[in-house]
Amino acid sequence: MGRKFIWQIIIAFIFAIIVGLILGNKAELVKPLGDLFLRLIKFIIVPLILSTIIVGVTSAGDMKKLGRLGGKTILYFLVTSMFAISIGLTAGFIFQPGKNTGVTLEGETVEVAESEGVIATLLNIIPTNPIESLASGSILQIIFFSILIGIGITMVGEKALPVQRFFEGFSEVMYKITGLIMKLVPIGIFGLLAPIVGQYGLSVLLPLIKIIIAMAVAAVIHVAFIYASAVKTLGKMNPIHFLKGIFPAATVAFTTASSSGTLPVTMKNTQENLGVTRETSSFILPLGATINMDGTAIYQGLAVMFIAQYFDIGLTFSQLLMVALVGTLASIGAAGVPGAGLIMLTMVLTAINLPLEGIALVASIDRILDMIRTSVNVVGDASASVIVDRSEKQLEAENAGHVS
Repeated sequence: MGRKFIWQIIIAFIFAIIVGLILGNKAELVKPLGDLFLRLIKFIIVPLILSTIIVGVTSAGDMKKLGRLGGKTILYFLVTSMFAISIGLTAGFIFQPGKNTGVTLEGETVEVAESEGVIATLLNIIPTNPIESLASGSILQIIFFSILIGIGITMVGEKALPVQRFFEGFSEVMYKITGLIMKLVPIGIFGLLAPIVGQYGLSVLLPLIKIIIAMAVAAVIHVAFIYASAVKTLGKMNPIHFLKGIFPAATVAFTTASSSGTLPVTMKNTQENLGVTRETSSFILPLGATINMDGTAIYQGLAVMFIAQYFDIGLTFSQLLMVALVGTLASIGAAGVPGAGLIMLTMVLTAINLPLEGIALVASIDRILDMIRTSVNVVGDASASVIVDRSEKQLEAENAGHVS
């Protein structure tokens, strides 16, 4: 994906903002372009995850390597999430977004779907009907099913070679189709972003502009310092090269506000632009799209500070520690649920006894905040795949050195 493609994305982005501001609600006219792109992306997600994870597991060859990949990935996700929520809390403290907003609640409430909790979510990873999971697009269940199929193929050995070759061929077909759909990214971005800009306009955003700016600044700091330094020190990659390579996926994430929806683009970017092996990226990225929520963690910290300031409630140090802990762990409990950000916020507010009515304050601009936090989530997934891939290659090189 060359420089020309990146410029096409930037132009589509700017054009969408201009058209949205000029046309206002009439910008809905271009929405079918965005819907077309979203449908095409959704169309490839399930077969792409199924085939690439099976191929990834069979090429990994042994359970030890798989466990190592999983352990490193989850550790990285947890550590960066702690940093993210701390940055969110700090941004809330510095920007004071809840002070003098000029917004009144007037008995507004927001319906938030309930999280099933950590244990129920972990049990739900195991599908009772894998075909139903594929049909409904339950990402965690598809990951579990694909990993077991891959392990089964490896254990059977020679007799299962035809099945392995089928999935290898199938994954190649899916990559080619993904490549074709990728050409439509600029059109998709324009079709998705222009109606959002038209719907919100400046009148909705201005009263809460401080929290939007605080979220954007916190997101940039997290990407520029945490991810960039991790990629440079642990992944031995130039951060500029990394950010340029993942840029198309980050913009798609921004417009779709869906990590899972961006998955095909993220996989293509990390493999082709960042040189991550297929077996690593096909295991880490689908997992990250469901459980890695650094952008959402930033949002948790910031939203808690915002709501506390709005109601003029002082937070103690122990409450802030509780926010950091619950916010980090809640990402597992809310995995794969639409509107996970608001669900996690409910958990965090309940844990430190802040008024749940405060959710109505951020709900009006949640879509805008969701776009920012999803971009961070996707960049975080890519950074994890770069770092884990580098560590695996290093291990293989050391083992090869010992053997020789």
